[in-house]
Amino acid sequence: MFALRIVLIALILGFQWEDGMNSRAVETGLEVLTGDDFSILKGKRVGLITNPTGVDRNLRSAADILHNAPGVRLTALFGPEHGVRGEFAAGETIGPAVDPATGIPVYSLYGKTRKPTPEMLRNIDVLVYDIQDIGSRSYTYISTLGLAMEAAAENNIPFLVLDRPNPLGGIRMEGPLVQPGFTSFVSQYPIPYIHGLTVGELAEFLNGEGLLENGVKCRLEVVKMKNWKRDMLFEDTGLPWVPSSPHIPNAQTALFYPATGILGELYTVSIGVGYTMPFQLLAAEWIDADSLAAALNALSLPGVRFRPLHYKPYYSVAQGTMVHGVQIHLTDPAKAPLTLLQFYFLQEVRKLRPDKDIFSLCDPSRLDMFDKVCGTDRVRKEFLKTWQVSSVLDIWNGDIPQFRKKAEKYLLYK
Repeated sequence: MFALRIVLIALILGFQWEDGMNSRAVETGLEVLTGDDFSILKGKRVGLITNPTGVDRNLRSAADILHNAPGVRLTALFGPEHGVRGEFAAGETIGPAVDPATGIPVYSLYGKTRKPTPEMLRNIDVLVYDIQDIGSRSYTYISTLGLAMEAAAENNIPFLVLDRPNPLGGIRMEGPLVQPGFTSFVSQYPIPYIHGLTVGELAEFLNGEGLLENGVKCRLEVVKMKNWKRDMLFEDTGLPWVPSSPHIPNAQTALFYPATGILGELYTVSIGVGYTMPFQLLAAEWIDADSLAAALNALSLPGVRFRPLHYKPYYSVAQGTMVHGVQIHLTDPAKAPLTLLQFYFLQEVRKLRPDKDIFSLCDPSRLDMFDKVCGTDRVRKEFLKTWQVSSVLDIWNGDIPQFRKKAEKYLLYK
């Protein structure tokens, strides 16, 4: 009998502990909206900007949820790069269509038209944004966010952001601000490469700082998450990860994207895109993998180790060719200098193979793209003078203190 009581007490305590954990699980803006019975959207015609990442914890899509929400009339869907349902490859032009699941018109915001037109917004009372970002400036969804906010402002339509976690957390900020002359769809606004904001906070920042075209400001409202903290990585949230694009298959890939994605713009080394570990690798046919791994590990960079490896990419750079290089292992993601890892790679490869100039090996047009992703050409030009990371640290980190201070008043979470 005594043993039975102990078991019963343990079970009760276990259930209480589990309930407590559930009560602290992060709720996205979509889930908060649903829990509030969609009150803010009742009686309104809604346009929704979303993609496959716009789901609740049961993996029900925002498009389907709002289509079936009582008192809400979903009248239009808008798809960023890859489309509303994720049926398009990176860079593929998308045209207008009809969503087969709901029968609702779908308008593309990736192709000839990247900003909703007045005609697209004609039957809409409120424009809603629900897309999972990955925390890096060059990921095009936040450019779509800003352009959609401009359209909402210009057409006097309220703009509602259903907030989601920044998978890199809300503390890390890295990289220079975008300089005049280097604005593009992969660097739309003057923010750091790793910006440290949720999409809701970023929307508040763009709106409040007058960074939309012609300084317009939309009638913005953010449905905040519940229980999200700035020191959380995505794995801490208890939420399911849906690939935000074909080469971001899991939340951890969001950490590797800023570590190699800038260098990947040159298309001279494999960064794992086209193999099984996208953005996690750095390799080329002419690299000595063991020597490179040893050189990088000798730097004792915080939070990271490098392992030599050899592989044949299935597609993209070096397709079907055996390449040699390193796999990045993040031992402490909070401490690792993510965006600088690719520059440390360049530094050490240059020492091992001074006859190989990775920047000269690429098509000249790729240098322009590299600079646009960096947000300036100063990084490349200064780095090439010495091939030392130390020569660009001031450029890379110099804007962060001022940006962090400016962003403080727009933070929605502690």
